[in-house]
Amino acid sequence: MSPDTSASTGTSASASDALTLRQRRRAVATREILTAAESHIAENGPAALSLRAVARSLGMTVQALYHYFPSRDDLVTALVTKAYDDLADAVQAAVPGDAAEPRVLAPAEGYRQWAVDHPERFQLLYGAPLRYYQAPVEGPTTMAVRRMSNLFQHELFAEFTTEQLAAARTPELSPALRAHLAHLPHDGMGSLPPPAASLLLSAWGHMHGLVTLEVFGHTAFIGDHQAEVFRAAMRNLSEDIHRRITAQAA
Repeated sequence: MSPDTSASTGTSASASDALTLRQRRRAVATREILTAAESHIAENGPAALSLRAVARSLGMTVQALYHYFPSRDDLVTALVTKAYDDLADAVQAAVPGDAAEPRVLAPAEGYRQWAVDHPERFQLLYGAPLRYYQAPVEGPTTMAVRRMSNLFQHELFAEFTTEQLAAARTPELSPALRAHLAHLPHDGMGSLPPPAASLLLSAWGHMHGLVTLEVFGHTAFIGDHQAEVFRAAMRNLSEDIHRRITAQAA
């Protein structure tokens, strides 16, 4: 009588199915923890993040939460990465825009709108650093930042050649700064000639500065006109950058 292999095969399949089920359950629990942590930040601000409070809101112990996030820094890294990815999603969703407008205008407005709609999460990214937290070097937060940077890089410079970007009219860059920009990671700004990288940094600083002022309440005196002021500033910024590039190409 030949050996019955069906039982062993069934056991192997069941083990595989059980592992998949565990993975699914872990993914669901992880999402629930992140959602609860985001709610806690929205109610209390990033600096007040409490693992004990997050665990309590889910009816679990802190020890159980550590099973999913072994440390506070692990949870913060996941929250920061998710916030950057959600912000990048909002920027990317806004990309189509109006063909008659500067390409960067719609994603810039997507950036602003996300920040205005999620001020506490925006503060988690760009407010006062959380005490004792250190983001992992070249970790998921860095990758998420580069994703967003690449979106704006594409919208600003897609229509220009590398030669045009290298000849962009900018204030004279020191040899040290040129060398530093040229050695940035090539999956980020390092793919740009130094003059274009300088323009991208300046553009991001201008855009981000206006958004930060609004989110932190420093432009409240403009009232309901903040979106209009931002839109005009981004249109002017785009036109200035394009003039600096095409002036050398003409």
